[in-house]
Amino acid sequence: MSNTSPDQMSFWEHLQELRVRLVRSLLIVAAAFALTYGFRFKLMLWAQKPFFDTYKKHAIAQAVADHLPIPTAFEPFAYTSLTEPFFSLMRLAVWAAIFIAAPFLFAQVWGFIKPGLYARERRFAIPFVLATSACFLGGAAFAYFNAFQFLGDILFEEALKAGLRTNLHLEDYLDLFIYTVVGTGLMFELPVLVFFLARFRIVTARWLLKYWRHATIAIFIISAFLTPGDVIVTTIFFGVVLEGLYFISVLVAWAAQPRKPKATDVLEDE
Repeated sequence: MSNTSPDQMSFWEHLQELRVRLVRSLLIVAAAFALTYGFRFKLMLWAQKPFFDTYKKHAIAQAVADHLPIPTAFEPFAYTSLTEPFFSLMRLAVWAAIFIAAPFLFAQVWGFIKPGLYARERRFAIPFVLATSACFLGGAAFAYFNAFQFLGDILFEEALKAGLRTNLHLEDYLDLFIYTVVGTGLMFELPVLVFFLARFRIVTARWLLKYWRHATIAIFIISAFLTPGDVIVTTIFFGVVLEGLYFISVLVAWAAQPRKPKATDVLEDE
């Protein structure tokens, strides 16, 4: 007798499944962290590169405009606590481990929701893992190579024109870097989420268009929470990017919306 409905699990069985998935996720991240921690100094140089590239460009341009000698040394970071560099490097290594383990973590997410799906819906396992991983890493890459430079151009130009000297805390810089990269990566998951919601007939393209004004308000509220501190520029940036992804998701929902069910699908669920 074929199964016509998702597997039935009790509340405690769901909690047990959640515990198993969380433990596995922690073990995966821990294994990745054992690798990334050994490269923590190279990771720090990699994380600072967008900052230095943008800062050098504006510092040189400002020196030329003011007819001053072009600076040759750039040492903008300082720390006031002996433990700050240690924990900053460790935090960066943890986030790097999460990025490396992202496909395996998304696989655990799918494994948790799989018991609640029909047989035909479980076919999306591999596409789900591939799509979520690609969008997350693609969004992070967009932030690293484009978004961070955009933000740096705005922030550094104002600071240098005001004649301010750079003396940044490493921890504050990492906050901005990690929030920007991770936040953009998570935002790029929106089309994937909408795709599956549309496939399962939870949302439609028409519904998304109907409530786009409400979504816009929610988008900028979410962007404010994703913004470290009170940097309004990043709030606006996150809001604009997420708004664009929302309208891309409308197209995704239209393309993913199931048409009339095929006879083979009906027979398979019976």
